[in-house]
Amino acid sequence: MGRRRPFGPPAVEGRFDEERFTGAYAKDLERLKAIFVAPTNVDLVIREFDLAGGKRAFLAYLDGLVDRKVINYAILQPLMLLIREEGPGEKKEVDLEEVEKRLLPGHQLKKVTTFGAASQEIVAGNTLVFVEGDRAALSVETKGWEHRTIGLPQTEQVVRGPQEGFVETLRANTAAIRRILRSPGLVTEIFTVGARSRTDVALMYLYEVANPKLVAEVKRRIQMIGEKIDFIGDSGSLEQLIEDHPHALIPQAIATERPDRCAAFLAEGHVVVLVGPSPYALVLPATFTIFLHTPEDYYLRWPFGTFLRLVRFLGAFITLLLPAFYIGIVNFHQEMIPTDLLLAIAAARENVPFPAIIEVFIMESSFELIREAVIRIPSVIGPTIGIVGALILGQAAVAASIVSPILIIIVAITALCSFVIPNFNAAFSLRILRFVFIALAGLFGFYGIAFGVMALSVHLVSLKSFGVPFMSPIAPYRPLNRDRITRVGLDQPYRPWYLRPLDLIRARKGSRAWSPQDESPGEEEA
Repeated sequence: MGRRRPFGPPAVEGRFDEERFTGAYAKDLERLKAIFVAPTNVDLVIREFDLAGGKRAFLAYLDGLVDRKVINYAILQPLMLLIREEGPGEKKEVDLEEVEKRLLPGHQLKKVTTFGAASQEIVAGNTLVFVEGDRAALSVETKGWEHRTIGLPQTEQVVRGPQEGFVETLRANTAAIRRILRSPGLVTEIFTVGARSRTDVALMYLYEVANPKLVAEVKRRIQMIGEKIDFIGDSGSLEQLIEDHPHALIPQAIATERPDRCAAFLAEGHVVVLVGPSPYALVLPATFTIFLHTPEDYYLRWPFGTFLRLVRFLGAFITLLLPAFYIGIVNFHQEMIPTDLLLAIAAARENVPFPAIIEVFIMESSFELIREAVIRIPSVIGPTIGIVGALILGQAAVAASIVSPILIIIVAITALCSFVIPNFNAAFSLRILRFVFIALAGLFGFYGIAFGVMALSVHLVSLKSFGVPFMSPIAPYRPLNRDRITRVGLDQPYRPWYLRPLDLIRARKGSRAWSPQDESPGEEEA
């Protein structure tokens, strides 16, 4: 005996994806209601009315996804009030073709012949218009749901540069990129992913620059997902399904909420993927150095941008290795530090009852708990919890001789350095790898750290992001691409070689054609 639904309306009988309209008014109306589980489902609104010549018609939409003014003035008014009489007391019979060509002023009209296509148009925020006797229906673009207005980026803030971030509306995000990159060759392709969610996924690339093989590979991976998974709610979910190594700790896609950064990557030959309800875009492929770059590097003069990059690379090194370095010195390699510093460390740890590795694990785990708690609790009391956890508990732990004061300093420096990493996923990877290096240092000292660095380096050079080596342009080394750690000038002549762009030249000779020795108009008058 089959399983029954424990409660709620009966399930929709049979597959309706390829089921076609019959033209019978009552039959098609009832079938549409059954698909949307109406009248139990109160979101579905059906408006029945009469056309000229006595034909019946109805329109259907989902409440909350449409603009009612557009429906009233661009659909109902033309169909019900503006039909002209052909003669005295005689009205011309109207069919669907007449409605499409003469009576509906909407910009985007689409004829659908199956219930599957009609249901997808309705759930996308469009309005379906059905005329009795026709084996098709018209989908009218009437999207008008509430959405968040464009605001500041939350995780990629800059001092100098555009102050605009993505929102949870796909078309607003694609338009934000087009406002910055005004090229007719900027192509947007939209796919639908998820059997239940039917999430729109936009693929954007610069037609005359992006490598066609890269575009085809990204498109292939998105299309292969199709309806094999029920729900895709964010770009982070899609990232895990299309990246090369989903089980690796190192992310292989750049997630950004800045349209200006997406436009810059598109101009270089990258591919950008936008997911309908997500305010984060995916930039493909990704390389190691990009995770430590920010858009502000290019808005500042090159010495300032280079300095900021060096600070970030130093911060990444410290957050990954400083606690492990401390354990290696305290447990195995005391002879490597000056005697005075060694005596100070020994005096600070004299009353601590735990080994150094246990002490570090306690403090690092406590800090991770505090960081997670500050994120999850209401924002009003979040800063208070952070102050209480970081200051009061840390001071109490030192006073109780549970941890040493020097370890508090090391953990604090490590935490501060983890915040200088601009990419959240990359910072998360370093936070996890830090515990691995702590364990290796506690077991083998500097030899364990050296082994961990070697293993991590081998892992990084073996990764690929959509066919591109992750460590490019460092390994393999590409001398044409100098924008690695130091920031080069904006007149760098070449696009990233590892992307194999169709147009390798990004700045022609003479982009800075003027010379400081040229005579200015003011000098001649003086």
